[in-house]
Amino acid sequence: VENRIKPLESKKTHEQITEEVKKIIKENNVEIIVSYLPVGSDKVTEFWAQICLDTNTAFVNCIPSFIASDEKWAKKFKEKNIPVIGDDIKGQVGATIVHRTLAKLCSDRGTKIEKTYQINVGGNTDFLNMKEQDRLASKRISKTESVQSQLKERLADDQIYVGPSDFIPFLGNTKLMFMRIEGRQWANIPYNMEVRLEVDDKANSAGIVIDAIRLAKIALDRGVGGPIIPASAYLMKHPLEQMSDVQAKQDCEKFVEGK
Repeated sequence: VENRIKPLESKKTHEQITEEVKKIIKENNVEIIVSYLPVGSDKVTEFWAQICLDTNTAFVNCIPSFIASDEKWAKKFKEKNIPVIGDDIKGQVGATIVHRTLAKLCSDRGTKIEKTYQINVGGNTDFLNMKEQDRLASKRISKTESVQSQLKERLADDQIYVGPSDFIPFLGNTKLMFMRIEGRQWANIPYNMEVRLEVDDKANSAGIVIDAIRLAKIALDRGVGGPIIPASAYLMKHPLEQMSDVQAKQDCEKFVEGK
Protein backbone atom coordinates (compact mmCIF):
# COMPACT_ATOMS: atom_id res chain seq x y z
CA VAL A 1 0.00 0.00 0.00
CA GLU A 2 1.52 3.29 -1.14
CA ASN A 3 4.82 1.42 -1.65
CA ARG A 4 5.07 0.78 2.09
CA ILE A 5 3.83 -2.78 2.30
CA LYS A 6 5.07 -5.31 -0.24
CA PRO A 7 3.26 -8.65 -0.62
CA LEU A 8 5.51 -11.63 0.01
CA GLU A 9 5.13 -14.69 -2.17
CA SER A 10 4.95 -17.88 -0.14
CA LYS A 11 7.19 -20.76 -1.13
CA LYS A 12 4.58 -23.22 0.10
CA THR A 13 1.79 -24.59 -2.05
CA HIS A 14 -1.86 -23.90 -1.29
CA GLU A 15 -2.27 -27.50 -0.17
CA GLN A 16 0.71 -27.26 2.20
CA ILE A 17 -0.61 -24.07 3.78
CA THR A 18 -4.08 -25.56 4.14
CA GLU A 19 -2.82 -28.68 5.90
CA GLU A 20 -0.52 -26.64 8.13
CA VAL A 21 -3.38 -24.41 9.24
CA LYS A 22 -5.68 -27.38 9.89
CA LYS A 23 -2.96 -29.02 11.99
CA ILE A 24 -2.50 -25.89 14.11
CA ILE A 25 -6.26 -25.59 14.66
CA LYS A 26 -6.51 -29.22 15.74
CA GLU A 27 -3.44 -29.14 18.01
CA ASN A 28 -4.69 -26.02 19.81
CA ASN A 29 -8.34 -27.07 20.07
CA VAL A 30 -9.46 -23.90 18.30
CA GLU A 31 -13.23 -23.42 18.47
CA ILE A 32 -13.74 -19.99 16.88
CA ILE A 33 -11.84 -18.11 14.17
CA VAL A 34 -12.24 -14.32 13.96
CA SER A 35 -11.35 -12.55 10.71
CA TYR A 36 -10.00 -9.00 10.79
CA LEU A 37 -8.29 -9.29 7.41
CA PRO A 38 -7.80 -6.09 5.38
CA VAL A 39 -10.86 -4.81 3.52
CA GLY A 40 -10.95 -6.34 0.05
CA SER A 41 -9.41 -9.69 1.04
CA ASP A 42 -12.18 -11.69 -0.59
CA LYS A 43 -10.21 -14.77 -1.68
CA VAL A 44 -8.40 -15.07 1.65
CA THR A 45 -11.69 -14.72 3.52
CA GLU A 46 -13.10 -17.59 1.48
CA PHE A 47 -9.97 -19.60 2.30
CA TRP A 48 -10.58 -19.17 6.04
CA ALA A 49 -14.29 -19.85 5.68
CA GLN A 50 -13.46 -23.16 4.01
CA ILE A 51 -10.92 -23.92 6.74
CA CYS A 52 -13.70 -23.45 9.31
CA LEU A 53 -15.95 -25.81 7.37
CA ASP A 54 -13.19 -28.42 7.14
CA THR A 55 -12.31 -28.21 10.85
CA ASN A 56 -15.78 -27.69 12.39
CA THR A 57 -14.72 -24.27 13.67
CA ALA A 58 -17.11 -21.35 14.14
CA PHE A 59 -16.40 -18.27 12.03
CA VAL A 60 -16.83 -14.60 12.98
CA ASN A 61 -16.30 -12.46 9.89
CA CYS A 62 -15.62 -8.83 10.82
CA ILE A 63 -14.86 -7.57 7.30
CA PRO A 64 -17.06 -6.84 4.25
CA SER A 65 -16.17 -9.94 2.26
CA PHE A 66 -19.55 -11.63 2.23
CA ILE A 67 -19.73 -15.08 3.83
CA ALA A 68 -22.54 -15.19 6.41
CA SER A 69 -24.66 -12.99 4.14
CA ASP A 70 -23.89 -14.98 0.99
CA GLU A 71 -26.53 -17.65 0.36
CA LYS A 72 -24.01 -20.13 -1.04
CA TRP A 73 -21.68 -19.91 1.96
CA ALA A 74 -24.56 -19.67 4.42
CA LYS A 75 -25.91 -22.96 3.06
CA LYS A 76 -22.50 -24.63 3.47
CA PHE A 77 -22.29 -23.62 7.14
CA LYS A 78 -25.89 -24.68 7.71
CA GLU A 79 -25.35 -28.09 6.11
CA LYS A 80 -22.30 -28.74 8.33
CA ASN A 81 -24.06 -27.26 11.38
CA ILE A 82 -21.23 -24.79 12.04
CA PRO A 83 -22.03 -21.28 13.38
CA VAL A 84 -21.08 -18.24 11.30
CA ILE A 85 -21.59 -14.60 12.33
CA GLY A 86 -21.08 -11.75 9.85
CA ASP A 87 -20.45 -9.74 7.83
CA ASP A 88 -18.60 -6.45 8.49
CA ILE A 89 -18.61 -5.50 12.15
CA LYS A 90 -20.47 -2.46 13.46
CA GLY A 91 -18.67 -0.24 15.94
CA GLN A 92 -19.97 -0.04 19.50
CA VAL A 93 -20.80 3.63 18.84
CA GLY A 94 -19.60 3.70 15.25
CA ALA A 95 -20.28 5.79 12.18
CA THR A 96 -22.77 3.43 10.59
CA ILE A 97 -24.73 2.56 13.74
CA VAL A 98 -25.15 6.29 14.49
CA HIS A 99 -26.09 7.06 10.87
CA ARG A 100 -28.65 4.27 10.52
CA THR A 101 -30.19 5.06 13.93
CA LEU A 102 -30.71 8.72 13.07
CA ALA A 103 -31.93 7.86 9.57
CA LYS A 104 -34.50 5.46 11.05
CA LEU A 105 -35.53 8.09 13.59
CA CYS A 106 -36.20 10.61 10.81
CA SER A 107 -38.08 8.01 8.78
CA ASP A 108 -40.12 6.77 11.76
CA ARG A 109 -41.07 10.35 12.69
CA GLY A 110 -42.70 10.80 9.30
CA THR A 111 -40.15 12.99 7.54
CA LYS A 112 -38.97 12.36 4.01
CA ILE A 113 -35.21 11.93 3.73
CA GLU A 114 -34.05 13.25 0.37
CA LYS A 115 -30.29 12.78 0.56
CA THR A 116 -27.60 11.80 3.02
CA TYR A 117 -23.88 11.24 3.25
CA GLN A 118 -21.38 9.77 5.69
CA ILE A 119 -17.67 10.51 5.34
CA ASN A 120 -15.02 8.70 7.40
CA VAL A 121 -11.33 9.49 7.82
CA GLY A 122 -8.67 7.88 9.98
CA GLY A 123 -4.96 7.30 10.35
CA ASN A 124 -4.54 3.58 10.99
CA THR A 125 -3.59 0.80 8.57
CA ASP A 126 -7.26 0.06 7.88
CA PHE A 127 -7.69 3.49 6.30
CA LEU A 128 -4.30 3.24 4.59
CA ASN A 129 -5.38 -0.05 3.02
CA MET A 130 -8.64 1.50 1.85
CA LYS A 131 -6.83 4.08 -0.26
CA GLU A 132 -6.83 1.32 -2.86
CA GLN A 133 -10.21 2.04 -4.41
CA ASP A 134 -10.63 -1.42 -5.92
CA ARG A 135 -10.79 -2.83 -2.38
CA LEU A 136 -13.80 -0.70 -1.44
CA ALA A 137 -16.66 -2.10 -3.52
CA SER A 138 -17.99 -4.48 -0.86
CA LYS A 139 -17.30 -1.97 1.94
CA ARG A 140 -19.48 0.67 0.30
CA ILE A 141 -22.21 -1.90 -0.38
CA SER A 142 -22.14 -3.02 3.25
CA LYS A 143 -22.26 0.45 4.80
CA THR A 144 -24.80 1.84 2.32
CA GLU A 145 -27.17 -1.11 2.65
CA SER A 146 -26.96 -0.88 6.45
CA VAL A 147 -28.41 2.64 6.25
CA GLN A 148 -30.82 2.01 3.36
CA SER A 149 -32.35 -0.96 5.18
CA GLN A 150 -33.68 1.35 7.91
CA LEU A 151 -35.57 3.68 5.55
CA LYS A 152 -39.23 3.27 4.59
CA GLU A 153 -38.33 4.52 1.10
CA ARG A 154 -34.94 3.65 -0.36
CA LEU A 155 -32.90 6.56 -1.66
CA ALA A 156 -31.67 6.65 -5.24
CA ASP A 157 -28.03 5.65 -5.53
CA ASP A 158 -26.97 9.19 -6.40
CA GLN A 159 -28.68 10.60 -3.28
CA ILE A 160 -26.72 8.57 -0.71
CA TYR A 161 -23.00 8.27 -0.08
CA VAL A 162 -21.65 6.15 2.74
CA GLY A 163 -18.02 5.14 2.82
CA PRO A 164 -14.40 5.63 3.81
CA SER A 165 -12.97 8.81 2.34
CA ASP A 166 -9.32 9.32 3.19
CA PHE A 167 -6.23 8.40 5.19
CA ILE A 168 -4.80 11.12 7.45
CA PRO A 169 -1.61 9.74 9.07
CA PHE A 170 -1.46 11.99 12.14
CA LEU A 171 -4.91 10.83 13.27
CA GLY A 172 -3.43 7.44 14.16
CA ASN A 173 -6.17 5.22 15.52
CA THR A 174 -8.64 8.08 15.83
CA LYS A 175 -11.57 7.84 13.43
CA LEU A 176 -13.64 10.87 12.48
CA MET A 177 -17.11 10.66 10.94
CA PHE A 178 -19.03 13.50 9.34
CA MET A 179 -22.68 12.81 8.56
CA ARG A 180 -25.47 14.88 7.04
CA ILE A 181 -29.15 14.16 6.44
CA GLU A 182 -31.35 16.45 4.35
CA GLY A 183 -35.09 16.08 4.01
CA ARG A 184 -38.56 17.58 4.35
CA GLN A 185 -40.98 17.51 7.25
CA TRP A 186 -44.56 18.70 7.81
CA ALA A 187 -45.86 21.16 5.19
CA ASN A 188 -42.91 20.32 2.93
CA ILE A 189 -40.55 22.40 5.09
CA PRO A 190 -36.87 21.49 4.59
CA TYR A 191 -34.63 20.38 7.45
CA ASN A 192 -31.10 19.04 7.81
CA MET A 193 -28.83 17.69 10.51
CA GLU A 194 -25.09 17.23 10.77
CA VAL A 195 -23.12 15.01 13.14
CA ARG A 196 -19.40 14.83 13.89
CA LEU A 197 -18.24 11.68 15.69
CA GLU A 198 -14.74 11.00 17.04
CA VAL A 199 -13.88 7.53 18.34
CA ASP A 200 -10.97 5.19 19.02
CA ASP A 201 -11.27 2.72 16.17
CA LYS A 202 -9.80 -0.27 18.05
CA ALA A 203 -11.93 0.01 21.18
CA ASN A 204 -15.02 0.74 19.12
CA SER A 205 -14.64 -2.59 17.32
CA ALA A 206 -13.39 -4.62 20.29
CA GLY A 207 -16.51 -3.84 22.32
CA ILE A 208 -18.61 -5.60 19.69
CA VAL A 209 -16.40 -8.51 18.62
CA ILE A 210 -16.21 -9.77 22.21
CA ASP A 211 -19.99 -10.26 22.12
CA ALA A 212 -19.77 -11.92 18.70
CA ILE A 213 -17.30 -14.43 20.14
CA ARG A 214 -19.56 -15.11 23.13
CA LEU A 215 -22.58 -15.65 20.88
CA ALA A 216 -20.60 -17.94 18.58
CA LYS A 217 -19.60 -20.00 21.63
CA ILE A 218 -23.22 -20.23 22.78
CA ALA A 219 -24.20 -21.48 19.33
CA LEU A 220 -21.40 -24.07 19.40
CA ASP A 221 -22.39 -25.33 22.83
CA ARG A 222 -26.03 -25.67 21.75
CA GLY A 223 -25.23 -27.34 18.45
CA VAL A 224 -26.71 -24.48 16.41
CA GLY A 225 -25.19 -24.01 12.96
CA GLY A 226 -25.44 -21.78 9.93
CA PRO A 227 -25.74 -17.99 10.07
CA ILE A 228 -26.67 -16.85 13.58
CA ILE A 229 -29.24 -14.32 12.41
CA PRO A 230 -29.85 -12.34 15.64
CA ALA A 231 -26.13 -11.93 16.33
CA SER A 232 -25.35 -11.00 12.74
CA ALA A 233 -28.18 -8.47 12.53
CA TYR A 234 -27.24 -6.82 15.83
CA LEU A 235 -23.45 -6.82 15.54
CA MET A 236 -22.77 -6.66 11.79
CA LYS A 237 -23.50 -4.18 9.00
CA HIS A 238 -24.30 -6.74 6.30
CA PRO A 239 -26.16 -9.74 7.79
CA LEU A 240 -28.13 -12.28 5.82
CA GLU A 241 -31.30 -10.65 7.18
CA GLN A 242 -31.45 -6.93 8.00
CA MET A 243 -33.66 -5.73 10.85
CA SER A 244 -33.92 -2.74 13.16
CA ASP A 245 -31.33 -2.55 15.92
CA VAL A 246 -34.07 -2.66 18.55
CA GLN A 247 -35.49 -5.88 17.08
CA ALA A 248 -32.01 -7.38 16.63
CA LYS A 249 -31.13 -6.66 20.27
CA GLN A 250 -34.35 -8.29 21.47
CA ASP A 251 -33.74 -11.35 19.29
CA CYS A 252 -30.15 -11.57 20.56
CA GLU A 253 -31.34 -11.55 24.16
CA LYS A 254 -33.86 -14.29 23.36
CA PHE A 255 -31.10 -16.31 21.70
CA VAL A 256 -28.90 -16.01 24.78
CA GLU A 257 -31.82 -17.08 26.98
CA GLY A 258 -32.47 -20.05 24.70
CA LYS A 259 -35.95 -18.94 23.67
